[in-house]
Order: sequence, then C-alpha cells, then structure tokens
Amino acid sequence: MNDLAFKKEVLGTVEQICEKVIAAIQPIGFGVLTRIDFDQKIKEKLNETIGRTVVLGACNPKLALEAFKQSTDVALLIPCNIVVRELTHGKVIVEAVRPKKMLDLLKDVSGGALLETVERDLERVILSL
Repeated sequence: MNDLAFKKEVLGTVEQICEKVIAAIQPIGFGVLTRIDFDQKIKEKLNETIGRTVVLGACNPKLALEAFKQSTDVALLIPCNIVVRELTHGKVIVEAVRPKKMLDLLKDVSGGALLETVERDLERVILSL
C-alpha cells in the first residue's frame, strides 16, 4: 500500500464493487457527490480505450465543514476520490485517497480528532471489502 491511498483488490465487476463501496462508506459518514465513468469519457473525448474505471467523488460533510471553517481553500480538494478499476475480468482494485494526505496540502488546516477517526474508519471500510 502506498502512502497516498488505501488499496484493496476484490472479486466482482466494477458495477458490483461501486455499489458495495457506496453502501460501505455511508455508515461512516461519507456520501458520493459525483461519479465519473472515466473509461467512457476517454472513449467519448479521445476515442481511446482503457480498462473499466469509475471515479467516485466521496465526501464526509462533517470533516469537510470543519476543514472549510479553517481554510476555504479546502474546497479545492473536495471531493476525495475513490477509484474502482477493473484489473482483469472479475477482479477489481479499489483505491481511496487518504484524507490526511489531502489536508496535508493545506498547512493551515488541522483535522484534529475527527480527521483521525475519519481516516481510520475509511481505511477499515476499504480494506474490509
């Protein structure tokens, strides 16, 4: 696992795993603000073909508001991306950016105890898929 994201390889289709991710992050306070079917956009805009890739723009509103109150620059970093990408038929990788790494870009923002909890919960959820 690299330092930027939590990663987990799982069995299933991209659609199945997207549904599981969305359901799994809700109990820990995250919701999905956006969904980008990245492979389809690349095909549409550039007529290039890449593997099935979906970017879910996730957000924890409590953490986002706490950080925003410290610096409105945090809006530049919202949402946190969770990528669901097909590796091979029936095998998918889920990658979720670490909230701490996002906020590290803003030196005047301290996530405090909420950030620690959110990061720990998100890691647990992604690794449990």
